[in-house]
Amino acid sequence: MTNKYALAAKRQRRRLERRWKATGSERDRVAYRKACRAANATILQARRQFYMNRIVAADADPRHRWTILRDLLHSTSPSEILSVQDCKQRCRMFADFFTQKVRAVKSKIASSLDQPADPLYADKSHHGDDMHDVTPPTIEEVKKLITSMPLKSSNMDVIPTRLLKSCVDVFAPLIARLASLSFRDGCFPARFKVASVTPLLKKAGLDSDVPSNYRPISNLNNVSKIIEKLFLQKIIGHVSRSSNFNERQSAYRRGHSTETALLCLLNDVYCAAEKKNRSLLILLDLSAAFDTLDINTLLRRLELTFGITGTALSWLRSYLSDRSQFVRVGSEQSATTVCEFGVPQGSVLGPLLFTLYIAPIAAVISSFGVRHLQYADDTQLYVALENSDSVATLEHCADALYEWFSRNGLSLNPDKSEAIVMGTSARLRTEAPTSSVTVSGSCISVANTVKSLGVTLDSALTFDHHVRNICKSSAYHLRALRHIRRSIDEHSAQSIACSLVGARIDYCNALLYGTSQANIDRLQRLQNSLARTVTGVRKYDHITPTLKQLHWLPISARINYKIALLTYKTLAMKQPEYLSTLIRQQHPVRQLRSSSHRLLATTTARSIFSSRAFCHAAPNVWNSLPYDVIDNSASLTIFKQKLKTHLFLKSYCT
Repeated sequence: MTNKYALAAKRQRRRLERRWKATGSERDRVAYRKACRAANATILQARRQFYMNRIVAADADPRHRWTILRDLLHSTSPSEILSVQDCKQRCRMFADFFTQKVRAVKSKIASSLDQPADPLYADKSHHGDDMHDVTPPTIEEVKKLITSMPLKSSNMDVIPTRLLKSCVDVFAPLIARLASLSFRDGCFPARFKVASVTPLLKKAGLDSDVPSNYRPISNLNNVSKIIEKLFLQKIIGHVSRSSNFNERQSAYRRGHSTETALLCLLNDVYCAAEKKNRSLLILLDLSAAFDTLDINTLLRRLELTFGITGTALSWLRSYLSDRSQFVRVGSEQSATTVCEFGVPQGSVLGPLLFTLYIAPIAAVISSFGVRHLQYADDTQLYVALENSDSVATLEHCADALYEWFSRNGLSLNPDKSEAIVMGTSARLRTEAPTSSVTVSGSCISVANTVKSLGVTLDSALTFDHHVRNICKSSAYHLRALRHIRRSIDEHSAQSIACSLVGARIDYCNALLYGTSQANIDRLQRLQNSLARTVTGVRKYDHITPTLKQLHWLPISARINYKIALLTYKTLAMKQPEYLSTLIRQQHPVRQLRSSSHRLLATTTARSIFSSRAFCHAAPNVWNSLPYDVIDNSASLTIFKQKLKTHLFLKSYCT
């Protein structure tokens, strides 16, 4: 890291230090202090030049560039150094634990059922065209997939990903031919059914010696993933058009996200508050959801509920059956074990198959008149507390859901479920409090705050706790960036700032529409500190020119930007459906000059609290935009450019 000038400065500093200690004179002490300052400056310059050279050399490879930046930030946890014997013991320990955990869950489910399970008792029959065959992929489709693959490889890869991407013209026809034969015969290659499982801690800070703190992540062959992606492209359109597909499932779907799911949830809460009602939310927890899925039940559901038959169903049966795995720790691996249940975590098709497996719960929940949202295995039930029977209705719905999960081989864990009552501060004070709810015989205390899909929700929806958590987590990365700032250039500093702090500020920030000015100011101070760290502007200098120079929108404008962007996507794609139904085009009763513009119909909210609902916020933000932004934006890219330009000029040039 140090060059010859830094080494010479260090030698000079040591020589003067020895002379000062030998003579003790003031003159030698001053010379030594000057040498220290010069050496530190030279070492800092050498360190900066060292990392700059590495970053410039890695500009063509963003993944390698971020590896260098993480090394500089010390954000990569040091790997635990284990002996060969320790690795072997851990492999056996994890392999036994993962197998026994699934068997224990299955045994618990079987003992809880009073009668033989009928997993398809709540399923609806498929109506419409069936999917019999899988059309063979083209070479261009395979090329596109290979080109978009990230540059990472696992120990299961026979062909390194870098080689695969660099020789795409050679490998694309071969993989396309392999996939075509596989789809034609309804047979998935047997050599791709073996997975290398890497145990990963569920959360940072957990005890690394406790096996239950780990999640099994399957590493699969990259060619296997390409074939899975090709099949996914063929099946996704068919299942998403099915009336039995759960529209409230927001995971792994285009146009859907955690933010859209939470916007729908809070829209219903705000609308209930407009009718002077509180809302009760229950967050359910599933144990080892992906690992306990029953394969035979899944195949029957795919056939009867989603109309997947013939060769397509045979291919999925081949893909799911006779799978095996081994655990790898360090350079050692355990014995191979057969996967009796579940879909591999880390696969391409696993998430979609899981969402299809649990899709019928939408009918179970709707039969009680209860609303819900889902994101993968996260299921949340909520109801407006209109009368004394609302809590009982929600509890009966949760009990029915517990029974459905048990009949389908999944384990709902009531002890880890959470509940919260949300509404206006005045309504929470005057109404009789709901202290607990019962889920399958377990009493769940109603909390003041819960964490839903990464967002902290409080009873009055002030988002004070959420903003406080953002500032707390961002402060750590801000200090780390400030520590290394002099060792990197401004472009790299800005990349780190946007990725580590800016992403936290922008995550689900549409939910902050209408929040208190104190929360906006708190986030704005965080952004100001980040801008000063990136540019080196002094603490007491005016920050607005710096934000303008960085082209960073202020916090309030970023919130409006996100709401306008989600509104555009919802209008363009009609997805997600649960947001599309909340907004509609304005159709005036008589011809006006504004009739030709894409304005949205607005409704008047009865309170400031309920005006934060998406059905009110989206039209207000959208209609405030200039006509040239909302009318002449032919594509998403053009709309984003015009939208940011408008908000930028409004924030800094008025």
